[in-house]
Amino acid sequence: MSEYIGLDVSLKETAISVRRDGKRIWRSKCPSDPSLLAEVLRKRAPTAKRVVFETGPLSVWFYHALSAEGLPAICIDARHAKAALDMAPNKTDANDADGLAHLAEVGFYREVRVKGYDSMLIRTLVAARTKLVRITTELSNQIRGLMKTFGLVVPPSKGGKFEDNVQRLLACQEELARIILPVLEAWRSMRARAAELGRQLIASARQSEACQLLMSIPGVGAVTATSFTTAIEDPANFKKSRSVGAWLGLTTRRYQSGEVDYDGHISRRGDAHLRGLLYEAATVILTRSYADSDLRAWGLKLREKIGFKRAAVAVARKLAVIMHSMLKSGELFNRVTSMA
Repeated sequence: MSEYIGLDVSLKETAISVRRDGKRIWRSKCPSDPSLLAEVLRKRAPTAKRVVFETGPLSVWFYHALSAEGLPAICIDARHAKAALDMAPNKTDANDADGLAHLAEVGFYREVRVKGYDSMLIRTLVAARTKLVRITTELSNQIRGLMKTFGLVVPPSKGGKFEDNVQRLLACQEELARIILPVLEAWRSMRARAAELGRQLIASARQSEACQLLMSIPGVGAVTATSFTTAIEDPANFKKSRSVGAWLGLTTRRYQSGEVDYDGHISRRGDAHLRGLLYEAATVILTRSYADSDLRAWGLKLREKIGFKRAAVAVARKLAVIMHSMLKSGELFNRVTSMA
């Protein structure tokens, strides 16, 4: 007889539920450590067929660690699991583990592809750099706002010129300088750290053939190319390139009930950061790209019909499809036949 296991994972403890032949045979809690969990499961469920848990902050670690222990780990979509878990009268960790074990037994779940450690390492680099850039921007805006209160308007500038302008305006403001200069020092430090991570990101993109391939598209830089390749990983993960647009939440949602049938806004499912990068790349293609292409011409015609924002979303979706096709074929961006 095979056992089916549900794990409700939290930071400190993980609730465990084991089912066999349609009945729960054991449940308990264990510290959220995959090695300890594996030891417990081998003792309580020696013939485990499925070990199911939801997507979450620890899901990548749990999946790879449990798989390395020889357990049949399966990570499922938390939104899909929620619909089934909400049927329980009481929301507890133990009941959630029971529900996940039941899903594992009946096979009613949607398995999620868990990314490898190498891809997650590069994605962490992108996320860390993005966070530092946002903090730098927030600090510069804060400095501008604080100084404006005292009639000191910092001229539009970036980088070293911004710092020089702030220092010049604070030359005769000793009391205010004691407040602003520590913030300026934090801005300088964050900017240096962001630049350091940016250099690491560019070096990684230069070493990747896939990134170099995608960067042949106007408007696609190292950050967008790296984020796309690490999200897709293997192009064979998608049978059709069209599926990538839906996977990134760039296709419209449909609602149908009886005689009501209409399309709504885009679903916004999947990787929000990558979706934003593709939208930025589409904006560059429509507004700042001097390289003519069928994609740009199609987007400009669409902008006249439905407006700029919707056209940019459509170009972003088409861009995702083209980028996946390029990864499959290994060909550079073709400006003339890119819409084929």
